[in-house]
Amino acid sequence: MMIAPLEAPRMTLDDLKQEALGDLAALGYPSAPWLSVLPRPDAAEIADVIIVGGGQSGVTIAAALKWDGLRHIRVLDRGAAGEEGPWLTFARMEELRTPKTTVGNEFNVVNLSVRRWYETRYGRQAWADLSRIPRTDWKAYLDWYADVFDIEITNHCEVLDVAPEGGLIAVTTMIGGKIEKALARTVVLATGYDGAGAWRVPPFVSAALAPEKFDHTNGPVDFGALKGLRVGMLGHGASAFDNAIKALEAGAASVDLCFRRARLPRTNPHRAIETPGMMTHYPDLSDTTRWDIARFFRSADQPPPVRSFETAMRFENFRLRPATPWLDISQKADAIHVTTPDGVLEFDHLLLATGMDVDLSVRPELKTIADKIALWGERYTPQDGTEDARLARHPYLDGFYGFIPKHPDETWVSRVFAFNSSSFVSHGPHSTSISGHKHAVPRLVRGVLRRLLLDREADIVPELECYISPDLPIPDDFESAIAEANRQAASATETDTPAVRSGT
Repeated sequence: MMIAPLEAPRMTLDDLKQEALGDLAALGYPSAPWLSVLPRPDAAEIADVIIVGGGQSGVTIAAALKWDGLRHIRVLDRGAAGEEGPWLTFARMEELRTPKTTVGNEFNVVNLSVRRWYETRYGRQAWADLSRIPRTDWKAYLDWYADVFDIEITNHCEVLDVAPEGGLIAVTTMIGGKIEKALARTVVLATGYDGAGAWRVPPFVSAALAPEKFDHTNGPVDFGALKGLRVGMLGHGASAFDNAIKALEAGAASVDLCFRRARLPRTNPHRAIETPGMMTHYPDLSDTTRWDIARFFRSADQPPPVRSFETAMRFENFRLRPATPWLDISQKADAIHVTTPDGVLEFDHLLLATGMDVDLSVRPELKTIADKIALWGERYTPQDGTEDARLARHPYLDGFYGFIPKHPDETWVSRVFAFNSSSFVSHGPHSTSISGHKHAVPRLVRGVLRRLLLDREADIVPELECYISPDLPIPDDFESAIAEANRQAASATETDTPAVRSGT
């Protein structure tokens, strides 16, 4: 009787972690430390880099910096442990928009990839059948990824200011109600899509309604409270459709999704520029080309994800209202009245998928630095007809995501890097997204390392002159041993006969 062989046990995620660590070790991870410790009379610890934001960009940057020999890295995040980034808070889509094959934070190490993680957790066939990566799985993968690189995140940490202190950067934080100050040589702001400003509620809405009558879709929403209500949605992007779905699933009586355009965008222009050439060398393009690309993306926009669109359209109480801008809003006894070109719509609650305003001054961490940063409006004069006040408010970043000071004497400004939505004009609309990490993170890391090296240029030659690292295993009495060997050789030569010396 033949006995079928036992099925090999499936690898666990901890097994995969060990495989990934083995791959990293084989590739020389981590590089040897190369920054000397800065002495401080107060014995305060000085970080090589403080990363503000522990989401997908923050942990990927931290991993890359560790790979290149930095040891003193701190990652700060205002969210609770496990809630870094938007994935378990205001991101409400079922799956990522990014194609599953264009994820790039694995540094070409297969066992670090989301594909290998997903196959380990669910099986190879599950990955083959997968069209897009589920949102919650992506967050679980990021947590595993941070664990592989032993990245510690300081949670519940609000960054209140980033300012100079001597030759260093002081990062003021509030943790558990206590204000603290940490010192660093450089700072990276990995603060996401709203890192250049704040989520925008149109003033004509906030001026007309009580705060409990509306929510921004990128903030907390009590969907349970929408049961039985007529909901008006303003906006047509992914956030609008995802929040509409959540409201309908929670029992909203109806959702009317209104937007100004005559039709939804059909094409996602992001895919057109997600090429190695564009993503690697984007900041080498001329100012005019980068400005024109940014203007195109502002006008073309993206369509909602296919799955979100199809899911929303399946609800009978969902209405899509193109060419329906909101002209006026008033609170009446029976309902919220929204005036449109086609008449008045009545709602009980509003959801606003209206994006963000670019305004560096409203960011607490930019309180000191905001008015010292060079802006596009100060560095570039658009051609006639291509002016754009919103784009002009973006920082004019250097080729490595670093802020450029308005005044040359404010050199500390260049030690702060903006790997967030501030980079939209300078580095393109893709660079801080999932698909851009493969090409953008190495550029940022080169900028941080470059800054750290240049800041200690005066110490390089003195340290080189003091450098001692013997390569040969020479004993301490090497010189006397050589002298004795030479003496014996000379003595033997003097006693040799001509016949012996000639070899006869």
